[in-house]
Amino acid sequence: MDSKPNSVSVPIERKPEVRFAEARRAAVALTILRCPNHFGFHTGFTAEEAARMGHRQATARKRRLKRPKTVLRLLDLEHSKSAVLNSFGAVSSQESYGHAIDEFITWYCFEPRLSFSRTVVLRYRIHLEQRNLAPSTINVRLAAVRRLAYEAADNGLLSPELAAGIRRVKGAKRLGVRIGNWLTIQQARTLLKEAFPDNLRCKRDRAMISILLGCGLRRAETVGLTTKDLQIREDHWVIADLIGKGKHIRTVPVPSWAKISIDEWITASGIA
Repeated sequence: MDSKPNSVSVPIERKPEVRFAEARRAAVALTILRCPNHFGFHTGFTAEEAARMGHRQATARKRRLKRPKTVLRLLDLEHSKSAVLNSFGAVSSQESYGHAIDEFITWYCFEPRLSFSRTVVLRYRIHLEQRNLAPSTINVRLAAVRRLAYEAADNGLLSPELAAGIRRVKGAKRLGVRIGNWLTIQQARTLLKEAFPDNLRCKRDRAMISILLGCGLRRAETVGLTTKDLQIREDHWVIADLIGKGKHIRTVPVPSWAKISIDEWITASGIA
């Protein structure tokens, strides 16, 4: 009895062109799976992944743009200095802080530094102490540097953590209390009576010295007075609504002897 031989599967050898075409189709399919939007295919999963990746990239870009600096350049320092000076209304405060900030910028730009931080400000305080400056002068310079750090942090030029560290820098210790230097009553009388000869200019100087001694005004306040500022309030002569340092308004009483000196100069000069 004859039997059919068992069929054996023989692998068919494909031509190189067929293998190349299949490999190309596989590569195209893989590309479509990776970038479906490029070929017009849309799936929920890939769209969500693309949106998530775009959000992460945008967030990282914003962080890089908003990251505060640690080393301030000359333009950053000048911008912060302008912000500090514009925050003061008094010209004297602007001049004092401007001079202090200029000295710090000069030192900061010529010293090897890593960042505008607490360590750098401590080095600057040591530099001021080595110059044998008074503690009050050192504290004024450090106050200007702290104000510079605040403005730089508010403008996004400096890290808030570095600005907080600069704020913790202590000033120089003041040993004792200065009693100051002032004239005695006899010296003030001698200055008013005997130091000035009797002419128009000396009458003007005597009136100014009388206001400085009797009313306690600053030099800039005395120079800016007008005759309209002298008024009678409750039967007494006063300097009404005087705008002083820091835009503070006050009313200052005028002693009778100071008013006499003012009247002598006004009469002699012919001021109406």
